[in-house]
Amino acid sequence: MKLNIAIPHALEIPILSQPWELEMDHADVMAAMQLADTLGFHKALLGEHFLIPKDHLAASGAYWHHGTVFLAGVAGKTEKLGLASSINILPLQNAIVQAKAWSTLDWLSGGRATAVVAVGWLKEEFDLLGVPFHERGAICDEYVQAMLTLWHDADPEFEGKYVSFKDVGYEPKPQNLPLWFGGDAEAPLKRIAKWGDGWAPFLTPPEKFPDSLEFIRSQPDYHGRPIELFFPIEAMKLGDGHVENSDVANTIGSWDVQATIDLCGWLADLGVTETIIPLPPLESYAAYRDRVHWVAEEIMPKVA
Repeated sequence: MKLNIAIPHALEIPILSQPWELEMDHADVMAAMQLADTLGFHKALLGEHFLIPKDHLAASGAYWHHGTVFLAGVAGKTEKLGLASSINILPLQNAIVQAKAWSTLDWLSGGRATAVVAVGWLKEEFDLLGVPFHERGAICDEYVQAMLTLWHDADPEFEGKYVSFKDVGYEPKPQNLPLWFGGDAEAPLKRIAKWGDGWAPFLTPPEKFPDSLEFIRSQPDYHGRPIELFFPIEAMKLGDGHVENSDVANTIGSWDVQATIDLCGWLADLGVTETIIPLPPLESYAAYRDRVHWVAEEIMPKVA
């Protein structure tokens, strides 16, 4: 099991954020990522939204960064730490621009980037950006194919409804840029089978991961590669639309070493290859640093 780390103060979702995070500035956040890099965490992850309608602010907050821009900043402050979106809303930005952003991040980081994409769920955000919400699946499929063409073909050419290009040059090509998909329905699982290197579920119960992985491998388009699976333990307390799942919200994130190791082992048996150890309630940034050390020293060696 590989242990990832969520970037602190990268969002302000009320049920996921803690008061001490709101006092962190950019220097504190980058120092936290340097600490994670030094301690051997696998990846740093960052979510993304562009505009949050006011009727969603109570659940989602307004504080969000542009994912690839922020991860580029982390790349410049670290040496080994992986850099992943969680997630990038693929239909909301032009495929050519996104392909360039990700291949630039891959180049800047020396091949440490992982693009984790999904179709999105917040209809009002699509409306505000002028993207047809009910076509987001078709847009995603076309964008994926266009991006892969740009990343891998020497003479890239693509003709589609939403994006087209030919007689163009595209450099630099990514040196190592895995493509993962987020989501829980059949459509993202089929995308993984055809194009993906990994899966980031959101609302799928962990007990159903083996069935979903088997579904991926059963698809006629399955490419035969191993499928990585990232599931942050904290997601167990987050329901649809960022609403709290009160049944488990107070049962995870303790300082109990054996309980944490056992939970990681249970997830690994279900196919999870990467997770995040959730935070208990903390009083300060200093306490957060202590927690990061605790995870690296007490948990990481025992679940690797």
